[in-house]
Amino acid sequence: MASNRIGRINEEIRKELSSLLRNVKDPRVSGAMLTITHVDTTSDLRYARIYVSALQCDDEKGLLRGLKSAAGWLRHELGGRIDLRYTPELQFFMDDSIAHGAHILDMLHHVKPANPANADIVLPEDE
Repeated sequence: MASNRIGRINEEIRKELSSLLRNVKDPRVSGAMLTITHVDTTSDLRYARIYVSALQCDDEKGLLRGLKSAAGWLRHELGGRIDLRYTPELQFFMDDSIAHGAHILDMLHHVKPANPANADIVLPEDE
């Protein structure tokens, strides 16, 4: 039962932080298209690991530094929007799973058949 509660809290934190990230004034953060891919909160609700993915971002380390500097403000705003006893401390991490998935998909599109002679075999139709 508790894991279901943590899952709901994770989803609510993800939703609220997604809307709050649009209001961050730090140019390292506001210049990138950010997506929060996953939130993982500890069972005591003291810490939340926020996994973000950035499109067309050249300086990921600068982006993480910008998010870390805005974490206090984000935590304060999150505490006003979500009714929890403790507002978790936010820790940001880069998530490259979207880029990794796109790379694998691109590789699959360029795969050639293992035996080119069998590539043109037509199976007989069932009668």
